[in-house]
Amino acid sequence: MEIFSNPIKKKDEKKAIKTYKNNKKKFGDDSKSIYHLGLDRNPILDKLGTLKLIESNDSLNLDVKNPVVIGNIRMGYGHYRIAMAMCSAAKYLNKTPLWMDLASFENTTCSKLIKHQNELYSMGSRWSQKYPLFNKFYWEPLNSVGFAKLSYNAIDLENAKLMTPIFNDLPKDIPFVGTHSWTAQAANEANLTKVINAIPDNWPMALHFAPGALHTVQTNSSYWGYRTLRNMGGDGIHNLSESDIKMVGHYVDHELVSNIDVDCNRRIKSAKNCEKLIVLLTIGGAGAQESLYNNIINYLRDKAIVLVNVGDHKTVFDNMRDKFKSAKVHEGVSDIDKLNLSEGIHLFYDSDIFSAVYNTNILMRMSDLLITKPSELSFYPIPKLMLKRVGGHEKWGAVHASEIGDGTYECETENQTLNMLKLLIENPESRIIMNNSIIEANKIGIYDGAYKVIEAAFNR
Repeated sequence: MEIFSNPIKKKDEKKAIKTYKNNKKKFGDDSKSIYHLGLDRNPILDKLGTLKLIESNDSLNLDVKNPVVIGNIRMGYGHYRIAMAMCSAAKYLNKTPLWMDLASFENTTCSKLIKHQNELYSMGSRWSQKYPLFNKFYWEPLNSVGFAKLSYNAIDLENAKLMTPIFNDLPKDIPFVGTHSWTAQAANEANLTKVINAIPDNWPMALHFAPGALHTVQTNSSYWGYRTLRNMGGDGIHNLSESDIKMVGHYVDHELVSNIDVDCNRRIKSAKNCEKLIVLLTIGGAGAQESLYNNIINYLRDKAIVLVNVGDHKTVFDNMRDKFKSAKVHEGVSDIDKLNLSEGIHLFYDSDIFSAVYNTNILMRMSDLLITKPSELSFYPIPKLMLKRVGGHEKWGAVHASEIGDGTYECETENQTLNMLKLLIENPESRIIMNNSIIEANKIGIYDGAYKVIEAAFNR
C-alpha cells in the first residue's frame, strides 16, 4: 500500500486491512446492494438553493441545472457548517448544490460505520473536558500526532471501501465536494472523477487525505504543511504534487462574505458610540465546555446583550433555561433575523439540525463579538474571542486568526478568557482593530475559499 507514493509499513497495512474486515463483520457487507437516490427539500436548504439527496425506491432523476454534490457528515456542527458555506457559494455561482450526508442513509453499512465513529469522537471530546489526564495523555496526542500519521489514513482508506454502494446513482463525472475526508475518500472509491476534498483544519493531518481528489486548504501554513506531509511519518517522504493541493482561503457563506463591509462598519460605529456589546456564544458538537460557558454568561449578563445558540442540544437548552431563568427563550424561530434582541440573555434552540447550525450564521451578522473554541468558526469574518481548544489540532485555528487580526489568541484558562473579555468590553478600540483587519483581509480574498472550491470542482 502507498499513499502519495509513500509506502505504508507492512504492520500498518495489516492493521488497516484487519480494521476493514472487522468493520465489515460488525456493520454488514452491502457491497452487492443497489441503492437509489431521490431529491428532498428542507426550509433552510431551500434558502441555499440546495436539494437533499435521500434514499429512494427509484433511480435518481437528476433534472437540475449544473449539479454539484456537497458530501458531508454530521460530526459536531463543523462539517455541516462548512457544507452550508459550499452550498451558499454554489447557489451564488448559479450551480445546484445537492446535499449528501453519508450518515443519513439509515440501513447502509456506510451510515452505521460513520455513526459509530462519530459517537466515539463525541465521547472523546466530552471526556477530554472532564478528565484532564485523559486529555493530556491521550486525546491531545491523538488529535495532534496520531491523526497526523499516514498509517492512520491507511485505515480510513480501507474503510472507504464499505461506503460506495450509496453512490450508485451518481454520474461518475458529477462535481463532488467532500467537507469531511471520509466523503471524499468514498467518492474516490466509487470512481467519481471530479472530487474535491475540502480540508477543514489548519494543522496538517494525514487523516484528511483522500488520494485522487484535489485537496483544498484555507491557509498558506496549512498548504505548506500538507504539501510536504509535515510530521506524517518517515524520512525521505514524497511530497504532494502541485496538482494535488490548492490554497483557496476560508470556507465562508456568500451571505456573510458579501456583507463583510456592511457588518464591520456597523460594528465599528457601535464601538465608537460605546453602544452595549452584542456577544454570540455557540454550544455545539459534543456540548463540551458547558461549565465555562455558564461562567462567561454570568460575567456578561449585566455588561452585554448575550446570544447563546445551543443548536439542537435539548439537554443543554433545558439546563441553561433552568440556570438562567430570566433569559428570553427562542425555540424554533423561523424569522430569527427579524427579532428585536433587547437587553439580557437570549437562548436559541431548534430541533431541526439545519436551522440549529444556520442560526449561528444569522446571529453572527447581528453580533459584535463571537466567543468560540478555535474550530471551523475561527475562519469566519467576525471579531472572535478564542476559548481553549477541544483537541490539539484546533490550536492552529486560533494561531491563524490572531495573525490575521480577526481573533484573539487561544485563551487556555477561565481567568485568561475573562481578562480578555474585560479588555474587549472596556476598550472598544480593540474591537475596531479586529473589524478593520477583517475589511483588509477581505480585500485580498482571504474569505473567498468556498467560491474557489466550487469553481475548482467544475474545472476538474
